[in-house]
Amino acid sequence: MRAILEKLDEMRSGARLGGGERRIDSQHAKGKLTARERIDLLMDSGSFEEWDMFVEHRCSDFGMVDQKIPGDGVVTGYGMINGRLVFVFSQDFTVFGGSLSEAHAEKISKIMDKAMQVGAPVIGLNDSGGARIQEGVSSLSGYALVFERNVLASGVIPQISMIMGPCAGGAVYSPAMTDFIFMIQDSSYMFVTGPDVVKTVTHEEVTQEELGGAITHSHKSGVADLSFTNDVEGLLSLRRFMDFLPSSNREDPPVRPTADPPDRMEEALDTLVPDNPNKPYDMKELIVKVVDEYDFFELQPEYAKNIIIGFARLEGHTVGVVANQPLVLAGCLDIDSSRKAARFVRFCDCFNIPIITFVDVPGFLPGTKQEYGGIIKHGAKLLFAFTEATVPKLTVITRKAYGGAYDVMSSKHLRGDLNYAWPTAEIAVMGPKGAVEIIFRNDIGDPEKIDERTEEYRLKFANPFVAGSRGFIDDVIMPSDTRRRLCRGLAMLRNKNVENPWKKHDNIPL
Repeated sequence: MRAILEKLDEMRSGARLGGGERRIDSQHAKGKLTARERIDLLMDSGSFEEWDMFVEHRCSDFGMVDQKIPGDGVVTGYGMINGRLVFVFSQDFTVFGGSLSEAHAEKISKIMDKAMQVGAPVIGLNDSGGARIQEGVSSLSGYALVFERNVLASGVIPQISMIMGPCAGGAVYSPAMTDFIFMIQDSSYMFVTGPDVVKTVTHEEVTQEELGGAITHSHKSGVADLSFTNDVEGLLSLRRFMDFLPSSNREDPPVRPTADPPDRMEEALDTLVPDNPNKPYDMKELIVKVVDEYDFFELQPEYAKNIIIGFARLEGHTVGVVANQPLVLAGCLDIDSSRKAARFVRFCDCFNIPIITFVDVPGFLPGTKQEYGGIIKHGAKLLFAFTEATVPKLTVITRKAYGGAYDVMSSKHLRGDLNYAWPTAEIAVMGPKGAVEIIFRNDIGDPEKIDERTEEYRLKFANPFVAGSRGFIDDVIMPSDTRRRLCRGLAMLRNKNVENPWKKHDNIPL
């Protein structure tokens, strides 16, 4: 018996070494942690239970029969993050460059199947050279196994991808179907075709970092939700992020006790909105001052900055925040901001997270670039997402809410549960000056008359009280009282139960 146990220890030690000390040293030299070090940092100490440590590939071509390493380039299993169950796979670049074989894919598929059965999130730590070329179509079928589970798990359990190394070709489509993608600066990249292929086909000279690095995808393409400076920062931030999410669509998000009183007043908010309607202000100041302990986890902060999305808590309960940002493009909705917010709203609705919307929107961004890019369909995505959502929806209009954009931003007409306005709110088809120049176009040559008409229009329509008189606004509230009113509203809506008509699935305007 002792000999058998010693043999087992020896085999475990060999599997834990992965590709060996030399390759581990090479990984460290690049400023990267190994697959197992990443899991140790991500999971609660001592909680990780590994599966399939001894799985090996089944390829016999190209000399692969003599190159078998236990685990086959991916570490899989389950454990705890802040005391809550999570499944994880971590690709091991020291073993065949983390390339995906049929056996490698089966290991990932096994934990995804079990995660769906027990209702727990899946986190993928991606660091792979792509498909195992020696296996040919078998490795491609492995990718399809994972893709299938990404689709079936969507909306059932949260799926998070942390790109910590290369992710190219077909490999990018699995993270693309997960709920959130995080990347590490200077050591991770994602692209469908690499710089060499791009140069051959389009004659463009581009580096890996320029083509698909963390900055590119978090600033330009919007593929990544956040980028971090190194593995340690990324994994510790991921631990914090997971605290906002429920384990599955059958559960509510975790409640974190807070000493922050729900009736805390913020007097500074009474002077947040400038007297000049054309002067911007920072919407993040409102968000931070309203939420628990001034803690706001923003997503995609560098992409489509005219809209803000992220998670926070009110009275300890997770909420999703969507807000126009007057500092950028005056808070206009455009193609990128509509897509960014729509996907976030749909995630919140999938996982029982109430949505708080702060509105200061002058309309949709005009111009040929937007029209040719399909702003009509992309803007409809946000409208569709807010309408479809059955979670509690609370809206606060701080200043401008003009035209169709007023409707789109979680208005009462899109089944908003509680719709508040600050006294500074202006709810109208368009701005007073533009409206007057259309209605009284014959008076355009008389600036004095136009100014008089503009003030008349402002007093009559550009305020929250006309909408309030029709019941489209539930109350006009003091800005300093916003936190208290939102906390009370959420408590009232906690047992909200609304169902959409039966359907196989909807047909969102993609």
